[in-house]
Amino acid sequence: MDFKPKSYEKICQLIDRGVDIPNPGTLDIGNEINVDQISGKGVTIYPGCRIYGAKTVISSGCKLGYEAPVTIEDCQLGPAVELKGGFFSKSVFLEKANMGMGAHVREGCILEEEAGGAHCVGLKQTILFPFVTLGSLINFCDCLMAGGTSRSNHSEVGSSYIHFNFTPDADKTTPSMLGDVPRGVMLNQPPIFLGGQGGIIGPVRLGYGNIVAAGSILRHDYSGDNQLIFETAPASSVKDFVPATYPGLSRVVENNILYLANLTALESWYTHVRKPFLETQTFGLLLYAGVAEQLSAAKKERLKRLKALAEKAKTAASKNQQSAANGARQELSGQIGFIEGLFTGKMPDVLTATDPSREAFLNDFGKATENNKANYLTAIQGLPVEISLKGVIWLNGIVDALAQKVTQALPSLDLFKK
Repeated sequence: MDFKPKSYEKICQLIDRGVDIPNPGTLDIGNEINVDQISGKGVTIYPGCRIYGAKTVISSGCKLGYEAPVTIEDCQLGPAVELKGGFFSKSVFLEKANMGMGAHVREGCILEEEAGGAHCVGLKQTILFPFVTLGSLINFCDCLMAGGTSRSNHSEVGSSYIHFNFTPDADKTTPSMLGDVPRGVMLNQPPIFLGGQGGIIGPVRLGYGNIVAAGSILRHDYSGDNQLIFETAPASSVKDFVPATYPGLSRVVENNILYLANLTALESWYTHVRKPFLETQTFGLLLYAGVAEQLSAAKKERLKRLKALAEKAKTAASKNQQSAANGARQELSGQIGFIEGLFTGKMPDVLTATDPSREAFLNDFGKATENNKANYLTAIQGLPVEISLKGVIWLNGIVDALAQKVTQALPSLDLFKK
């Protein structure tokens, strides 16, 4: 009996393209896979792998499943990406990004150049800037992390680290921002270090150059830079739990708005700066489309969670008419539609004031990088300080403009007061 695997035709097409498949009979390739989006140059798919999704892209030099079988579903992989074992869905991995065995990477993730993790790392709705490195046995969902200048000077998360992103009130308005977009994209900030066997109770903001001692559980923002941080556990106590009290509502809303504003700044950075670099790569426009899709999905996720919080806070407020916080809760619920429109592009004029700073940066950026369009990292790292600062001013302008609009819409919450 001449047995042929279900994926026989697709596997043959991949082999004809030059893909190295040591044991073809062990693969499962979905019928929807477009083999024209899989490079034959230097790609190796080891035994037991499963590749699904019409949007899947695999660029040259990728290695899949060396340590254990890999499942890919609608992911876009840039050149020389190594996914050594695990499950990967609806995420983007740019050049030389990597993940070890036992990874579980779900929708909404973007790992930029040379970012990655060791074994047994769980990610969802997570963005890692270039060089950011995660240790082993980590759950790091709903985060954006930047910092570092190279593979030898990178932000790092120690092993056995957890980002706590689900509250006792069943909320997930908990995105943490470690670094920021305006300074982070310039690849010139000192790295952030999160010591092992620690955690973050989101949403938290952390500045560049900060070192968090091993075993610390962060419950507060440390937005300043270059701090050595030790957090002790709360004193032992027992008290009544009252659901949906939200004593820190202003801080939670503020951190969520800043996260959304930084995502918007990152969208602009990809549109105006990163896209021309990606266009020089094979499948580059497909990688760009994947990033754009995940950034849009990230904003929708954050707005969905903020909307759910607003409704829950409003309901709790109506049950306690004596609460001084009722006005702020009702205000948040009433303005959530405005906030949603602000971050979904329904108010494009909001960012018009940032156009001159954008053009000033792009003009100087174009002159400084005109002979170096092939390598994004080299181009950014080679920028003179004065040009980088112009880029930071432009992107900070986006963040500030959006934050100001929300502040005006929610006066009772007293947001962004230093």
